[in-house]
Amino acid sequence: MTQVIVGLVSLLFLMLPPVVDILESIMIIHMHMQMPLLVITGALMAPFFQKKFPAFFAKFNTNGIPGILLFMIIMFYWTIPRTMDDALTMPLVEIFKFISLPFLAGVPLRDSWNKLSTVWKNVTFIIFFIQFTGMGILYIVSPVQLCNNYLVMEQVTLGWGFITMAAAILIYLIQLLFINPSDYE
Repeated sequence: MTQVIVGLVSLLFLMLPPVVDILESIMIIHMHMQMPLLVITGALMAPFFQKKFPAFFAKFNTNGIPGILLFMIIMFYWTIPRTMDDALTMPLVEIFKFISLPFLAGVPLRDSWNKLSTVWKNVTFIIFFIQFTGMGILYIVSPVQLCNNYLVMEQVTLGWGFITMAAAILIYLIQLLFINPSDYE
């Protein structure tokens, strides 16, 4: 129950206007800090929803695949440059960000991850590796400003952030070829 309270308090803290202004003032912090923190708050609150609605999670997310697909759709949506711009300029999109990332990405991720087989977990990492590589290249090599609210230099920095995350995922996937994770469970 403590983690649920920590998740809720963290979400409320992240919604405070001064905190929002700081986290959204720099592009890479907006994408690679605020958005993952919102997902984490949802993951922390997931046990509350799993206890409150066990039949829903048992019926619609038995093997974890529907939940991880919802998580991926929400995450893909929020990596689109236009959605970052809209979150800064349209209050309804900003509200949707604070609802979708915790409750439509964080909660399903927490519910799905342990239900997924190792193969599906690795497929999820591979999909994010491909997406992060593609988004990194797009943000780095694009000759035009993709987000109206951020400078081109911030865009390039975000691109390198995506490339760094893709590299970390690739290192993880490569180490799986040499180390059996079940040896450590």
